Amino acid sequence: MKKLLLIASISIGAMATAQEAKTDTVKAWSIQGQNTLMLNQAAFSNWVGGGANNVGWLAGVNYNLTYEKGKDLWENIIILGYGQNNTQGTGVRKTQDVINLSTNYGREFAKHWYLSAGAGLQSQFAPGYEDGNNPDAKKISNFMAPGYLNLGAGVTYRPNDNLTVTLRPANARWTFVLDKDLQKAGTYGLKNDGDSSLFQFGFLGTAMYKIKIMENINLTNTASVFSNYLDHPDRLVLAYGAILNMKINKYISSNITLDLLYDHNQIWKTQLKQTLGVGFAYNIDNGKKRSDNKDNQGWLKK
Repeated sequence: MKKLLLIASISIGAMATAQEAKTDTVKAWSIQGQNTLMLNQAAFSNWVGGGANNVGWLAGVNYNLTYEKGKDLWENIIILGYGQNNTQGTGVRKTQDVINLSTNYGREFAKHWYLSAGAGLQSQFAPGYEDGNNPDAKKISNFMAPGYLNLGAGVTYRPNDNLTVTLRPANARWTFVLDKDLQKAGTYGLKNDGDSSLFQFGFLGTAMYKIKIMENINLTNTASVFSNYLDHPDRLVLAYGAILNMKINKYISSNITLDLLYDHNQIWKTQLKQTLGVGFAYNIDNGKKRSDNKDNQGWLKK
């Protein structure tokens, strides 16, 4: 997993470097991205207050590659992240694990409105366990277990670089459970023991909104809602994510993330995940040609 993240980071960085060298000839493409490595550590010796020695790390890449020319708009998002913590007496535990890839192509038919079609894939790298990722506990997830693939068509509203809303009244959604240990009826919505996938068809709405709170402090909000036409359309799958990025200097930054999820096929409860990290961050911004309206890109300026 660490090798995969490293390879992805190097590959995307190389793409960005090559793109930068061609700025004068390739004006339709833009790349905004961040490579991060967050570290944390605590050590204790004869400390009356108690505590356990621990060390942790979190690595990730977050990229937006956009092609915009004439009436064409093609946005691609790559989000990969993985982290671990090793605590004395407890061992190694996973603290972050995400794969989120998406692409959306649109053709403008009215000002800021695009007829669009796209796909998205969400999963994780490593197994997850019922008791705090304890490998001796019951396994509840794995790579592509679940994995979610969305494929649909609709409209996209994008008035500026800070706001994108996509509505897909025709969206196919596949839930994959490729780990045979988890292929049981009821797990992630599977109908029968031994099933490896679940097909749904319905409405998918997604939104992304970026806010510049103050100099070097930016907040990115994402949200989505899915309704399955084929079975209980009232049981919505709801997700919200927020990333607060606080840039300290060119190479050091702090990130706070918050994720909320409700999916009745997983559990009938709202799920919450929150992380805080300070560490190394390398930003790539080759977005000078992304839009004619540069007033909408103030949050990207260094």
